[in-house]
Amino acid sequence: MSTASSARTARLGLRATPQQETVLRRAADVAHKSLTDFILDAAYQAAEQTLLDQRLFMVSGHQYQALLEMLDRPESDNAGLADLFSRPSVWTDR
Repeated sequence: MSTASSARTARLGLRATPQQETVLRRAADVAHKSLTDFILDAAYQAAEQTLLDQRLFMVSGHQYQALLEMLDRPESDNAGLADLFSRPSVWTDR
C-alpha cells in the first residue's frame, strides 16, 4: 500500500476490546510502525486478498452457456500473448 503519493483524507473509526488494542499495539511496536499504519496495512492486505480470492461467480444461464461455449472452442494462435511471453519478466534480472 503506497501512502507517500497520496494524502490520507478518508477517516475510519473502529472499536476494539482492551485485549485487542494491547495485541495490536504490541504487534505495531514489533513491526516498527504506528498503530494506524499497522492496522491500515493489515486491513488493506486482507481486503486485497479477499477480493483476489473470489471463486464463486454468479451468472445467468445465458452467461454460463456462453462461457461453456467459449471454453469448448479450439485454441487459436494469439500473437499478442506469444509476444508477451517471449519477453523477460519484469521481476527477473536482465
